[in-house]
This record gives sequence, C-alpha cells and structure tokens, in this order.
Amino acid sequence: MRRFIFLINPRAGVQKGKPLTQIIEERCHAAQQSFEIVPTVADGNYNFLIEKINAENITDVIVCGGDGTISAVASAIRHLNINIGILPRGSGNGLALAAGISRDPQKALDIIFKGNASMIDAFLINNHFSCMLSGLGFDAQVAHDFDREHKRGFWKYVKLVVKNIFSLKTFSFHIESNEKSLKTNAYFISIANSNQFGNHFTIAPRASLNDGLLDIVVVEKTNFMLLPFRVLWHIRFGTFTGNSKKSYGITYFQTPALTIHNLSPAPLHIDGDGKATTHRFEIEVIPNAYRLLVP
Repeated sequence: MRRFIFLINPRAGVQKGKPLTQIIEERCHAAQQSFEIVPTVADGNYNFLIEKINAENITDVIVCGGDGTISAVASAIRHLNINIGILPRGSGNGLALAAGISRDPQKALDIIFKGNASMIDAFLINNHFSCMLSGLGFDAQVAHDFDREHKRGFWKYVKLVVKNIFSLKTFSFHIESNEKSLKTNAYFISIANSNQFGNHFTIAPRASLNDGLLDIVVVEKTNFMLLPFRVLWHIRFGTFTGNSKKSYGITYFQTPALTIHNLSPAPLHIDGDGKATTHRFEIEVIPNAYRLLVP
C-alpha cells in the first residue's frame, strides 16, 4: 500500500481557486489513500524526512512548490527507495514542465495516483545538489533579487528581469571540459539538465532529463541592440540547438562534467535560488539521481 507525504510551500507561487490542501484531502479521501500534509521548512533542510520515511514506510513524497523546494527535498532523500512527485506551485516550474507535469493540481494528482516513476539525472556544483538548472551571471542576479521579495509569482519575476536588463553586463569566464575549452565574456552561463528555465522559456532544447549529460549554454557578449532579437528569441522558442554554423552569440555543448573559472566573479543560482558564489566551480552529472512520478 502506498503512503504519501505532501510537502506544501506556503510561499510558493499564487494559488487560485479552491485551496490546495482541500483539493489534496478530497482526492486522497476519495481514493482511500493514506496521506499526511506537512509544511515545508524555511532553511531547506529536509533530513528529518529520512527517519520519518523509514519509520512510517512512506512510499511517495509529493512536493507542492517550485524548483528550489524540489531540489532541497530530492537532495535529502534521493538515496532512499522513494518516489518524488510534484504539484507545481512555483513561479517557473521548470522541472515539472520539462517532465510533462501539468500545473493544474487535479491533472498533476492524476499523475501522482497513477504511480508511473522514471529515473531522473541531477548534478553537483561544488558538491551542492541541483535537480534541474543552475547558472552564473544575469539570471542568477535576478534570482538573488527574487529571493528578497516578499511577494512572489511569475509577473514579479518578469518585473525583475526587465529591471536587470537595463544594468546588463558581462562576466569573465574560463570553461574547461573534455568537449570544449572556452575563454569568454558572457552575460550568463546555464548548466541544465532540464530544457527550460520555466514557463516554457526554453534554454537548452537538446536537454534530456535522463541522458547522462549536462547542457551548457553560454550567452556571450554581443551587440546590445541585437540581443533581444538574435539571442533571446532563439532561447525563448528553442530554435537554437548549437548544430548550425550561426552562433547568434550563443555557445551550446553537452558534457558529463566541466570546470568553470568564475573570474569576475558572477553571481550564482542553484535551481532558481540565489547562492553564494566563488571563483571556481567543479560540476558533474549524477546519472539516475532520483525517481520522479511522470505521465
């Protein structure tokens, strides 16, 4: 018999209509499903789940939140025999959308009750776990600003993106891997296992959640007036794959491991949460890192 824990992040994106707790209770009672609702924790430490899972024979931990909460939970319990499910409530929901999980809670619960699980890759960045996408530069600065906001949601994020565009600058990097060595000035670098930032904003169209590779996207210094048309357009709609002769100011490659010398240094985010930066990052994929409930 399956036993569920639902972790609800009250600070995640705006929930419209019927309260999520009510939806969960109604669906679980109707299915005669054993469940418990537990609040997420502010410090992101979910080690307390390990003892609870083992003591109570929990089979599924359902994260009702965004990518940052999913990352923290998966990091703590990925070594256990456990399914992780998602009820997307973040501002971007990049991992959920990449995995084909609906933002509609009823449809997301359908996936959870069906119980189809797939192994998903992750990666380590200086031994810090990342479940889907981390980055250095512009998007990390937006993430740091977003963390300081009391009100969250998609439009708040858009507002901060627009604000930071007007102070856009490049950072110096030296990237080393078996596939490529690159010294560059770039607006940002994305290290991706997911194909998107979130909200269907594609960053790495060749990315797969389970191919043993990381997709590295470097948006390099270019004519500022051309940036929205030649660079952001291709990223937004996933039309740049790195296979054509035209670079559009983007370097795109795949690798299982790399080193980034962060010379400026640029700010860092891990799965959308701003983190302290440093001058050197060792990054490597974790194949089959955790088990995710998918359609």
